[in-house]
Order: sequence, then structure tokens, then C-alpha cells
Amino acid sequence: MSEEQRSLTELVELTEGVVTPGPVIDVADLACIVEAALLASTAPLDMVHLRRLFDDTVAADEILQAISHLQERWQNRGCELIELADGWRFRTHAKIQPHLDRLNPEKPPRYSRAVMETLAIIAYRQPVTRGDIEDIRGVTVATQVIRTLEERGWIDTVGNRETPGRPALYATTRQFLDDLGLRSLTELPPLETMQGALEGMPGVE
Repeated sequence: MSEEQRSLTELVELTEGVVTPGPVIDVADLACIVEAALLASTAPLDMVHLRRLFDDTVAADEILQAISHLQERWQNRGCELIELADGWRFRTHAKIQPHLDRLNPEKPPRYSRAVMETLAIIAYRQPVTRGDIEDIRGVTVATQVIRTLEERGWIDTVGNRETPGRPALYATTRQFLDDLGLRSLTELPPLETMQGALEGMPGVE
């Protein structure tokens, strides 16, 4: 074996199993990068996407510390950093929204009471079929009601019940949780207060 081959072999043996550390990022710089990404994104960012900002060289707990730092920094301001089902995002405080609405006086689509009642039933009883919803409401559920909720991204078909006709089973989506500002279904408000929560969502009559 030549000297060059021997040196190369020794180098491989010496460095085998050694993990090269990633670049060291200052805590302030880390928070600034996470803040910029969240402000620039039109959708919530989860930990997978946030770590991708640093080519996975920054640990999840460090990013969580940056998020905690940002949440403190944004206290008592017009926006807040919150965790939703799909990750973290900035949103305006509810008390600020009426002022912002004056910048865009165009009214969003409005949803009927039938749509909202159907959504509430699906949220608390999921997964349910159209027949289940009709039994609870005592009236027929129009196809348009289901289609409206699907188009909004609040419900989706998650399977079929193994009964004659194999009716579709409906459940709420992560988009529904995000729009309500929730991380999971366990954070749904009590049923008696659900109406008020739904009425506070954009586009609800």
C-alpha cells in the first residue's frame, strides 16, 4: 500500500462516526429568521417546515424557544403568534379586526343557520352521516349545505359506514381548527357556547 493510500485509510478510520456540527446561529438571529418566515407565509408553519429553514441543523427545542421569545415580544401588539392544528402563525387580535375590516368594506360570503348547525353537529358527533345529522336536526340536510362546508374546507369525507348503502362519513378538517384558532378537537368550546364562537367567524350570518 502506498503512503498516499495509507494516509487516506487512516483519515477514514479517524473520522468515521464523527458528526460535523452545523453552523452556530445566534438566538436573536434564529428568532428573526423564524419571525420573518411566519410573517411571510400565508399558511401556518409546522416544525418540519421551520427546521427546514436551517437545513435541519437547528433542534426543535431551540426553535420552540425562539417561538416563545417571539410570543413574548408580540404581547400587547396588534398581532399575536399562536399555535394551530397545522403549526404556528401570526394573526390579528379580534379587537383589532373591526378596524381592519374598514379597509375592505366588501362583505365575505355569508352562511345560513342550517350550514352552521350542520357544522356544529359534525364537529361534536364526528364522524357522522347525513342521516345522523337529519336525525339530530329533525329536517332534511340539503346537498348544498354539505357542499358549502366542503368548499370552505371545514369538512371532508373520511370513510363510509358499513351499513346498507354505505353512506359517507363526515368529519371536520384541520382547516376548520385553524379557522377557529384551535390546536385540536379537545379545545372545542362547550356545545352551549359553540354558537357564539361560530358567529364570530368571518362570513357567518
